[in-house]
Amino acid sequence: MTTITQRSQAILSQIENAVFTAGRPSECVTLVAVSKTHAAPSLRKAYLAGLTDFGESYLQEALDKMQQLADLPIVWHFIGPIQSNKTRPIAESFSWVHGVDRLKIAQRLAESRPPHLPPLNVCLQVNISGEATKAGCTADELPALAHAVNSIPGLRLRGLMAIPEPTTDVTKQRQNFKLLAQLMETLNQRVLNHPGLGMDTLSMGMSGDFVSAIMEGSTMVRIGTAIFGQRHAYSR
Repeated sequence: MTTITQRSQAILSQIENAVFTAGRPSECVTLVAVSKTHAAPSLRKAYLAGLTDFGESYLQEALDKMQQLADLPIVWHFIGPIQSNKTRPIAESFSWVHGVDRLKIAQRLAESRPPHLPPLNVCLQVNISGEATKAGCTADELPALAHAVNSIPGLRLRGLMAIPEPTTDVTKQRQNFKLLAQLMETLNQRVLNHPGLGMDTLSMGMSGDFVSAIMEGSTMVRIGTAIFGQRHAYSR
């Protein structure tokens, strides 16, 4: 049976190979280990295997693990749906938020960000597959949202995030990821007269499609199952 250490190192190797194949600079992709439902000792093993960034979707569970792992310089990413009544603890405890799709949520996060902390890194979630059950703004809504979020003190607009409709068709995978990359490129080009809106992050790609995402320019891949195994009920 493979261990978390072995799986972590295997994923890092696959990322390195994909980056090389894509002809991109080394170390241009950050691996965010999606650790929701997995206990703190598993995260510690992954950290010791070389992973530094961890993604959580369930707030109370995440806060519990942060306390248990306070001795490690982990970079915490909130990657789940954001409820209005949870914005304060998210803004106080995380370095990154990947799922901002409404101006109201961005404003609440900014209002709650402690002044002694650096600006909160945020990615705007785009529903590039047009799925009715999936969160995210539309491509048409994106420019106005990006302009508005970019002007909010306490936040740093870093880029875009998407969870495309699952498919094993590599061509379709790459088409979806290419669309998100093109959206970010277009936004950056259109706002050259607005210093500060220079997004540099594409948070796209998960366990089943991260190679395709890297080929289309991903800078952050969010991988859970391939590192920690199947999810289960969280237990301390």
